[in-house]
Amino acid sequence: MDTVIDVKAVSKTFRDFWLRPTVKAVDDLSFSVYKGEVFGLLGPNGSGKSTTIKMLLGLLSPDAGSVELFGKSPKTLSTRKNLGYLPELSYLHPFLTAKETLHYYGGLCALDSKTVKERTQELIEMVGLTNVANRSVGGFSKGMARRVALASALIGKPRLLVLDEPTSGLDPVSTNEVKCLVKDLAKSGMTILMTSHLLGDAEDVCDRVAILNRGVKISEGKIGDLGSSLSEFFFAKVGEGRKFEVAEFLK
Repeated sequence: MDTVIDVKAVSKTFRDFWLRPTVKAVDDLSFSVYKGEVFGLLGPNGSGKSTTIKMLLGLLSPDAGSVELFGKSPKTLSTRKNLGYLPELSYLHPFLTAKETLHYYGGLCALDSKTVKERTQELIEMVGLTNVANRSVGGFSKGMARRVALASALIGKPRLLVLDEPTSGLDPVSTNEVKCLVKDLAKSGMTILMTSHLLGDAEDVCDRVAILNRGVKISEGKIGDLGSSLSEFFFAKVGEGRKFEVAEFLK
């Protein structure tokens, strides 16, 4: 199998102004993602998912270990040309239409005007926004804006798509639309890595997952193989760290 993402013994510690360690966000993390696979990084908030994503994007450098995409550093231009990214929070210019937004991102990818026009039309249809393509995105619902952001991440036809909490803040209908798009992209052969703290999202779209907790990988494998251990982990997080029980508080 062709390895698209190769993370080996990666650690990352954040420090304060005096360079004193404050939190070890990622601790000796290793995993690989293969061509055409949908891989999930799961875990509660603060488990190190977003820090891992930033190292994959080349926005942060690991303190130890190595990160490679397509066998190269994520900071190389050739690697970045094959990478699409959907952040957890999408900041779209409210006065641009959906088409203009895609044209803007196509320009950032250094695409010629003909290619941008063709891909914009294809993506607008793919994400189901043909009827509102000429409306300003500032008036879009959160689900519609999320689809525009996803289309923007795909304008360069990346070989690897990284999704950071792709269904964050969406209603059930919009969540299902985004998950359907992810599954369709995977069927077309695209490699996808997504983070989530929602077990249901991973069960619906991921081939394999790695579970993180406080920066440490505690389990990895296919959803079906992990089975009940996934649910046990996520439900065990409920109430962790509370100083007072709810019943005591409500007395």
